[in-house]
Amino acid sequence: MELNEYLLELNKELAKNIDNFEMQMTKIAVGRANPALINKIQINYYDSMISLEEISAISIASPLQLLVKPYDVAVLKTIEKTLLDSKLNISIANEGHQLRLTYPQMTTEKRVEMTKQLGSITEHARVIVRQFRQDINKKIKNDSELSEDLQKQYLDNIQKEIDRSIEKINKMSKEKEKDLLTI
Repeated sequence: MELNEYLLELNKELAKNIDNFEMQMTKIAVGRANPALINKIQINYYDSMISLEEISAISIASPLQLLVKPYDVAVLKTIEKTLLDSKLNISIANEGHQLRLTYPQMTTEKRVEMTKQLGSITEHARVIVRQFRQDINKKIKNDSELSEDLQKQYLDNIQKEIDRSIEKINKMSKEKEKDLLTI
C-alpha cells in the first residue's frame, strides 16, 4: 500500500475523533447559555424521535438564558417535559409560545468539576489517537511489499500526523478550559 493510502485512512479516523471530541466538549457547560447543550436532545414528535434543533428555533436571550420557539406550538409541552426529564440543571418557564431556559450561575466548585470532566474527555481523545497510530503502525510493519527504509519513512510520516492531531486536541482543550475558568 502507498503512504497516501495509509495517511488517508488515518486522517479519516483522526477527523472523526476530533469531531467526536468537539461534540463532547460542547456538552460541558461553561457558565453561559449554549444552544449546543440542548440542540441534539431527541423529542417525540408525532411518534418519531427528532432533535430539538429540527423542530424549533433555539436562540440566546441573555448570557444565562436560551429561548426555544417550536415551529409547531402543539409540541411545546412535549419539549418542556423532555427537557425537564433530561436533568440539565436548568429552570424552564413556559411562556405559551416558547420556553425560556435559565441556567444557574456557575460556582467555583462546579467550574473545577467541569475542568476535571474536560480533562478526562481530552485524555480519552488522546488515547483513541494513540490506538489509531498502533493500528496503522501494525499494518505498515506487516506490509511485506515495503522495505525497512520505506517502513521507517511511513512510520515517521504517520507519527507527524499523530502529533498534529494531539496538538489540535490539546489546543482545543486549553481554549475550553480557559472559558471554563473565566468568571
